[in-house]
Amino acid sequence: MTYDVIIVGAGNAALAAAVSAKENGAEKVLVLEKAPREMRGGNTHWSGGVLRFAFDDPHELGPLLPGVEDEYEDFYSGIQPYTREDFHGDLMRVTSGQTDPVLSRVLVDNSRDTVFWMNEVGAVEMEPAITLTGVRRENRIVWARGLVVRAAHEGVGLSRSWFATVERLGIEVRYGASVMALLQDDRGHVCGVRVRDDAGMSNIDGRAVVLGCGGFEANVQMRTQHIGPLVGAAKVRGTPHNQGDGLRMAMAIGAMPWGQWSGCHATPISADWGNFAPRELTDRSNRLSYLYGVMINRLGRRFVNEGEDGAMFTYAKYGRAILAEPGAKAYQIFDSQVVHLLEPRYSTSDPIVADTLEELVEQLDIDDKKQALRTLVEYNAAAKHASDGFEPSAKDGLSTTGLALEKTNWATKLEAPPYYAYSATGGITFTFGGLKVDEQARVIGTDWRPIPGLLACGEMIGGLFYDNYPAGTGLVSGATFGRIAGRSAARHPANSPVAEAVSA
Repeated sequence: MTYDVIIVGAGNAALAAAVSAKENGAEKVLVLEKAPREMRGGNTHWSGGVLRFAFDDPHELGPLLPGVEDEYEDFYSGIQPYTREDFHGDLMRVTSGQTDPVLSRVLVDNSRDTVFWMNEVGAVEMEPAITLTGVRRENRIVWARGLVVRAAHEGVGLSRSWFATVERLGIEVRYGASVMALLQDDRGHVCGVRVRDDAGMSNIDGRAVVLGCGGFEANVQMRTQHIGPLVGAAKVRGTPHNQGDGLRMAMAIGAMPWGQWSGCHATPISADWGNFAPRELTDRSNRLSYLYGVMINRLGRRFVNEGEDGAMFTYAKYGRAILAEPGAKAYQIFDSQVVHLLEPRYSTSDPIVADTLEELVEQLDIDDKKQALRTLVEYNAAAKHASDGFEPSAKDGLSTTGLALEKTNWATKLEAPPYYAYSATGGITFTFGGLKVDEQARVIGTDWRPIPGLLACGEMIGGLFYDNYPAGTGLVSGATFGRIAGRSAARHPANSPVAEAVSA
């Protein structure tokens, strides 16, 4: 059998591509998932499910959140518009202007339609992302800009929804199917894949192939080679199956590497967990409320401006910053006046608690406890009282004064016992380096021409993110380019009636 479209991978981007291919006329669509069924879904399972997309009026979100006004009083009053220019500006700002100018515009301009398509065609239910980005102020919830909606039941729900839709559409999924190589015909067109499964090795023919099988974050050799030894030793906050297979296969036939291969999304997570975050706890290893406290390394020193920006704009680079510290470990320290602001995911580990800072530091697994106490005392002398204007829902300008490394927002004194400390390390989620693609998601070769029949989406695409990452962009990017890739694959000349007639 020759399939119209073969999809490699089974995460958010890959399944969006499969649904899109079917929607656009591909009759025979095959999804090849390397993982066994119980581990299916790639990194999507571990995600928080939040979706960053552009909208001009908060009420545009209504169709995604039916009945939300009955559940949350005055719901829309706490939401700011998030225009395309706002979204693109955030993407430019966090990547220091290095985001691919073409791909970033494709992402931003299609973001709203993509999320609505996920809901309407993909049957992905949505809900307010209240535990991730909402801050309650008196009787209403104030939302981080652009981060109001997430998939119901987070990444687990998103993955289940896509698989349910794939099944309903009659799309075939094979598990334990590891794609080893791309096949090409005499013209250089990609015409199938070589697969290893329990039965051995075999070739599967396809008129177009979409690579949606993720980056190389779980491959210790590739992490060490491209990002460095510190990240090589990082814990993996996601699937162990993302070994860079798709990148290797594509470059073996001349695909062009693109983007920041030395960059990655590395989230602060609990340092108490194993080398791979437990699947049953999904994204609840995250430790992203550092902006309300102080973060110190094993030498007892602060090493980032915890209040530089909201966590949704700094967590990706601060996760990597922790990896660069001695032992790739830090502690986040809070007092009782802010501990109620910690996101619920902190409840998955027990903090170290003490009634004085001296007693707290004594319990920490750090090398220089005298310096740690000195750091906290100096911070307190330079910080402000919460009554001086502390505002947890937005940058408040409450800054320290006189420190070599100032904390520029939310800089309240540690003065209300008991005190709490949570361990943190950097958990790598996905890599920024990938393949060069065009607006149609066609993979570009090193000769600057598209490789016929080969498309890519999701974390396979390079060039969108550099050094940092705005939260919620990855899932929307995956679905956006997955939708485009599926459509392009279905309309690939080899799948057209004319091509069928000629080949016959």
